[in-house]
Amino acid sequence: MSRTGATALILMGATFMSFVGLLMRLIDSADGYQILTYRSISLAGMVAVVACLRRRVSPLLFLASLGRADAAMGLALALAFATYVFAMLNTSVASTLFILSLTPLCTAALAWVWIKERPSAMTFSSMALAGVGVWVMVRGGINLGQTFGNLLAFASAVFFAIMLVLARRSRRPDVLGGTFLGGVFCCAIGMVAAVGIGDGLVVSAHDFWMVLAMGGLTIGIGIACVTWGSAYLPAAETSLLVLIESVLGPIWVWVFVAEAMTAPEMLGGAIVLGAVAAQALVPRLMAPTAFRAAATRD
Repeated sequence: MSRTGATALILMGATFMSFVGLLMRLIDSADGYQILTYRSISLAGMVAVVACLRRRVSPLLFLASLGRADAAMGLALALAFATYVFAMLNTSVASTLFILSLTPLCTAALAWVWIKERPSAMTFSSMALAGVGVWVMVRGGINLGQTFGNLLAFASAVFFAIMLVLARRSRRPDVLGGTFLGGVFCCAIGMVAAVGIGDGLVVSAHDFWMVLAMGGLTIGIGIACVTWGSAYLPAAETSLLVLIESVLGPIWVWVFVAEAMTAPEMLGGAIVLGAVAAQALVPRLMAPTAFRAAATRD
């Protein structure tokens, strides 16, 4: 896959995922464990379908292809999903997504130390700009009384960063197997917790279909696109492109359920979006110039 194609795939996936917060706010009474269980079922199912179509294999061959690297990515992703859901339930959508915007910083640090993948100068610059945007949003928009939810959001950012580095390290054509196992592991966690310490698995029809849509459409398609494209780009760059989710997510809940954004949140979101656009577009705009310069020297 080309660099441009991978970038477009990741941006599309992040846009799908940006609707998660809105669907979370439209749920009536399902608790966190129930949400984890049912959304993970549809998530795993959607990712399995995408993987089979992508690889042109049967479901049995897809299952047989799963290995240790997929299990490691799946575990990291399951923990990221679980902490993400409970962060959404314990703080605002904007606060959760703004803290998740720290994922590029975590990813860059892990990739540099773990797999010796030094970010490019452009990525460093874009990350710095994104950091300014995150600082503006967090300074003006986070409710300091929601410490538990904010800590869970930070934990989710770390787990997502681990998954992205593992995806890059695997060097596979796609890492949809790890995404599938992430859904399976998360479903198991949610089911055991719902039966053991929660309110069981019975939910209303409205919540059931809402959660299934969240898993299969927004997260299933979104994370499949992101993990598919992440195998073709540096880990830090991938996590930076995914920041568009943090910009769009608060907008949807503001427009549709009146969970308002403050002026600093909107300003910071615009800065982050600018960083994402720069990372996606500047290298492509500079490539023809670099080619012409090399041809002139020759």
